[in-house]
Amino acid sequence: MRLYRFPEGEDVAKDIRDRYGYSGPLLDIFVNNAGPGVHKWHHYIPIYDRYFSGWRGKPLRFLEIGVNKGGSLQMWREYFGEKAVIYGIDINPKCAEFDGQSGQVRIGSQDDPEFLAGIVEEMGGLDIVLDDGSHQMLHVHKSLEVLYPLLDVGGLYLIEDLHTAYLPRYGGGFDKRGNFFNTVRRIIDDMHRWYHRQPFRHEAIAGQVSAIHVHDSVLVLEKSTPTAPTHSRIS
Repeated sequence: MRLYRFPEGEDVAKDIRDRYGYSGPLLDIFVNNAGPGVHKWHHYIPIYDRYFSGWRGKPLRFLEIGVNKGGSLQMWREYFGEKAVIYGIDINPKCAEFDGQSGQVRIGSQDDPEFLAGIVEEMGGLDIVLDDGSHQMLHVHKSLEVLYPLLDVGGLYLIEDLHTAYLPRYGGGFDKRGNFFNTVRRIIDDMHRWYHRQPFRHEAIAGQVSAIHVHDSVLVLEKSTPTAPTHSRIS
């Protein structure tokens, strides 16, 4: 099956409205982009708005892994507003030219624990992480292990372009050990630790996930304070 590339010059907004029934504010921001280039799968736009809309206009701390051409940082600035602390990281030193435009840009690797911890300290904490970085399975794992414990309770951790989990050149492959969705299974097991006697399978985020949402190529984790479930029978 060949992945579909939308024809250049066609109506992007109409495609998103017709396919996904979405016509919210992020659609206008995305399709009317006149600054640095931004490249997104169309179905990501309503997914973003679904999880991010409650943070608009608030002083959130937002970290995007992967700056590329800088357009996504501009999109997030317009979407979240001026109160947001927005940082982007990238391994490409050329991305430094976008520093201070729509957010702060720092150059470093997403699998460098000291670098990541330093960024979070500079930001004053962390509410949302969007991993749009290398998409290498080892890098996706390392970023999650380092950043999720630093994420504030109530925060969100999104990983996109996870179709790469099925591609060998990214360290994945169908039914392969490195496929990130195997990690998702371990996280699900840890969420249900109340019902089995096995140890945590993913120590870095053990007991701190209240919900997992899996969309096409996008994973969303919601962070929570662990609390044992209870039940009642009301006559």
